[in-house]
Amino acid sequence: MSCMSVLTRDEAQTRSRLLDVHRYEIDLDLTRGDELFDSRTVIHFTVRGDRKATDTFVELKPEELRHAALDGHALDLDTFDENRLPLKGLTAGEHELRIDAAMRYSRTGEGMHRFTDPTDGETYVYTQLALDDCKRVFPAFDQPDLKAVFELTVTAPDDWTVIANGITEQQEDGTWRAAPTPLISTYLVAVAAGPWHSVRTEHRGLPFGIHCRRSLAPHLDVDAEEILDITRACFDRYHEKFEEPYPFDSYDQAFVPEFNFGAMENPGLVTFRDEFVYRSAVTDTERQTRAMVVAHEMAHMWFGDLVTLKWWDDIWLNESFAEYMGYQTLTEATRFTDTWVDFGVARKAWGYDADQRPSTHPVAPEAVDDTASALLNFDGISYAKGASALRQLVAWLGEKDFLAGINTHFARHRFGNATLADFIDSLADATERDVHAWADSWLRTTGVDTLTPKVARADDGTYTVSVQRDGSRPHRIAVGLYDPDPGDNGHLVLRARPELDVPQDAASPIGKRPALLLLNDGDLTYAKVRFDPESFAAVRDKLSALPDPLTRAVVWNALRDAVRDGELPASAYLEAARAHLPHETDLALVQGVLSFASVQVAGRFLTDADRPAALSSLTSLCHDLIRRTEDGSNPGLRLTAVRHFIDVAAHPDTVAEWLADGTVPGGPELDPELRWRILGRLAVLGAADEAAIAAEARRDPSATGQEGAARCRAALPDPEAKRTAWEAMFATDDLSNYLFTATAQGFWQPEQAELLEEYVERYFTDAVALAARRGPAIAEAAGRWAFPVYAVDAKTLRRGEKCLKKSNPIPSLRRKLVDQLDDLGRALRVREAHTEGE
Repeated sequence: MSCMSVLTRDEAQTRSRLLDVHRYEIDLDLTRGDELFDSRTVIHFTVRGDRKATDTFVELKPEELRHAALDGHALDLDTFDENRLPLKGLTAGEHELRIDAAMRYSRTGEGMHRFTDPTDGETYVYTQLALDDCKRVFPAFDQPDLKAVFELTVTAPDDWTVIANGITEQQEDGTWRAAPTPLISTYLVAVAAGPWHSVRTEHRGLPFGIHCRRSLAPHLDVDAEEILDITRACFDRYHEKFEEPYPFDSYDQAFVPEFNFGAMENPGLVTFRDEFVYRSAVTDTERQTRAMVVAHEMAHMWFGDLVTLKWWDDIWLNESFAEYMGYQTLTEATRFTDTWVDFGVARKAWGYDADQRPSTHPVAPEAVDDTASALLNFDGISYAKGASALRQLVAWLGEKDFLAGINTHFARHRFGNATLADFIDSLADATERDVHAWADSWLRTTGVDTLTPKVARADDGTYTVSVQRDGSRPHRIAVGLYDPDPGDNGHLVLRARPELDVPQDAASPIGKRPALLLLNDGDLTYAKVRFDPESFAAVRDKLSALPDPLTRAVVWNALRDAVRDGELPASAYLEAARAHLPHETDLALVQGVLSFASVQVAGRFLTDADRPAALSSLTSLCHDLIRRTEDGSNPGLRLTAVRHFIDVAAHPDTVAEWLADGTVPGGPELDPELRWRILGRLAVLGAADEAAIAAEARRDPSATGQEGAARCRAALPDPEAKRTAWEAMFATDDLSNYLFTATAQGFWQPEQAELLEEYVERYFTDAVALAARRGPAIAEAAGRWAFPVYAVDAKTLRRGEKCLKKSNPIPSLRRKLVDQLDDLGRALRVREAHTEGE
């Protein structure tokens, strides 16, 4: 098998000038067995101009290339190399390319993924073709600006249903035929086949459906109305915002197994990871997250599917827009009215972290050279920072002009492709403001600005504020001025929230000195904020007394940033959490603060010697939250506290009793998620064994149960268990993407540092070989989940740096290693600053 080449931007531009692609006729046969499927494709295209003869190529990654013919003449299959079939001597005019190949099913979530459900033995397949994986399913001129009509026929086992981008119907001969698509890009073609459980309805004259595997049917049915209500509400709200109606013939949402992303915006058939079909209890924040993903993917139907990026340097045009619209539309159209709190505490942190690593890039990079580089940009910059930039743009531009510009953009480029320049031109036509200058400073630059307030007393006894900016971007921000509540109940009340433009022409008067002055109150810009000394004292004492959860999110983010920058001791963050979280009511904030406190503060920023005290403090904090919710008043808060109590338990006694009893005293009863979580922690602490794991796996024979068992087995503090887990991950290629991730999640444990020491060095050799062998999806998982994150020492850093210099890891692993090593260096610097501070 030849190695995989990547498509360069230059090659794509050359091919785009040469070709018009009209139509693909794709015939898939999914009845050939467990390993291979047949793919027969006819591509109708035109060579432009009056060229006498020219060459190009089509991409394909077959198991066996059986036949290829151009305009009825057989092609020499020996010319096929590096997943490219050359097309030579093409003359101007219309052409027809026919290819017959056998393709291999994937177990890594790339191409045509095949999954057999251990619960009932039923099999499902689905496609994931972004960014450049359509060659794993059918041959194509695979670049986003060669849009075409796709006509799809699928032969499937008798009891299967086939869904696709267009409405599907079963023919008399048993095959399934999908309605021809409008013009769409190759990476957006979608098929999902299997014995789906489906809930169907109609909205605005269009068929809507939600689908999952049969074993999840009872869980989908419980939530079907909620999911469909969200879908309808967002659909209607987008039709109020957008002048262009929904551009496809149906709207199906399939919850599919072992999916690598949150979801994928295939037109007419959005695919979601099926963890969004909840088998166990979840919090309202998790329901909100699912709703946001529904809203995000639907926004893509316009921004990404109707109008598509011309090349992958404009990924942000898809993702930033959908991210912003998802949160904003959910806030406007559904019961989830506080979505920006979750964005502020969870998503923005993803963006801030990514933007401070060496791998950062502009929201809109000047040039992305090839598809391998583009794949790396599906990150916190393209999603969270880009959405933050758009939120700042709306604050600066006004929503009316923003929407007018977007609607101009849709009208100009419908069913076509567009660039950053096209988008900015459309916005510029809707406003007098200099959008081009805004785009240059916000979208073409990297890094996070830092805003620090300078509060000064004037001669008349009043105060002014000026903002010191470390960075270069303009910011429209609100400044929250908070005073003690005159009722003396310990709360803070908002006196005023003036808006400022940074940089300022002059200091702004604020009247009397507030107890707390908070920059970026309302979280409308993307920047780190600091406190003046008096305000920091107020935060330390009164954080939980602030009236608005979004305000508290800005404060918690500021504390988080100060810890990461070594300006605030990690222990001080824990003290703030211990003091204020017992009074917090917003679930997203509780979840965000507890996660940072347990994973980053206790797991990385504090030394090994300080970790036990940190875990003890977090255990007490979770216990307080559990006690506070005994009256049943806030089941989501109780569930969050119970989960984190399990995760930070330093001693097995309490959680082992819960597992034995099948319930937490006073609730909740232990569902599969909580049972596996407890068993995983007991395994880490040496209080569970293989017999207990096997018994739990028999109790829960689902795919999630298999993952739970793999996670627990890898977590056992036993040399043989570690060796077995390591070989499963790195020595064989048997693990699917999800089982690989579960094994990796269990493997590294800070409590087992001595046992794991030999594997730290092995990682940097074995991960490179694995990534080269199994490709980008597994490489990404190996870099994210299998990296020894708890080995926070200079030796690990040196080993990693040597690996980057000498071992030449593939791009997806290299990017993950660069990020992990930068985070490791940061953790070391935070520890040094913390130690010196003491």
